[in-house]
Amino acid sequence: MWGGREDFVIGGDHRCWYLRHMTGPTIQIYTLQDVGEATAVAALGIERIGITPARRGLPGEISASLAREIADAVRDTATVCALSVDSDPEAIVAMVEAVRPDVLHLCGPPGAVSPDAVTSLRARLPGVGIMQAIAVVGEESVAEARAYASVSDCLILDSVGSDVEGVGAAGVVHDWQVSRRIVDAVTVPVILAGGLSPDNVADAIVAVGPWGVDSLTHTNRRLTDGGFRKDLDLVAEFAEAARSAVGAGAAGWGTE
Repeated sequence: MWGGREDFVIGGDHRCWYLRHMTGPTIQIYTLQDVGEATAVAALGIERIGITPARRGLPGEISASLAREIADAVRDTATVCALSVDSDPEAIVAMVEAVRPDVLHLCGPPGAVSPDAVTSLRARLPGVGIMQAIAVVGEESVAEARAYASVSDCLILDSVGSDVEGVGAAGVVHDWQVSRRIVDAVTVPVILAGGLSPDNVADAIVAVGPWGVDSLTHTNRRLTDGGFRKDLDLVAEFAEAARSAVGAGAAGWGTE
């Protein structure tokens, strides 16, 4: 970790730990594109800020230098996550060294970075958390999650689309029953992503019982040029709805 906050819970039953020590699910918001936007989102109490340092045509991608500015601006108040869809370890390490995030979010196509390769990256990037994306496409995703849970600090369960490289940014939900089975099968924190919005995030938490939830597509404000920025009202609504799910009897919450 490059001097910022971190909130991973390593080992044991993370849901029971969470019940004892936290008041609601961790909120992760992607993808921030300038310092002002990032600091405004962090000021809403969002615990994890996501950035996309790339030049591959990914949604909301920015330069590594701008990503570093954002990371430096918010790392004292939020955990900074930087995603990579690369399969080349050298490119991944170079990005992390340039941006200095707290967490490396690996979300390339399924299998692009093997569990053994993740282990090697951990050795080369001491102090940086690894969040591995799992494409939730069917029962086979449970076995994949188990394999990566043994080498990662955190899993993010996400959807896949045909128009975006890698896992995530699809804007659609996947089978939450499979996601729940993954949560029950692993002992690392699990963040649920994939089409989550202020309207469905509470239901998702009740169904899946994740450690955290993530939003990209459905907390955006579309621009006339086809791009987007974060809609701060939607971000606030998303966080409020997610935290309200604890009182609604979310799976795995309320009892130890």
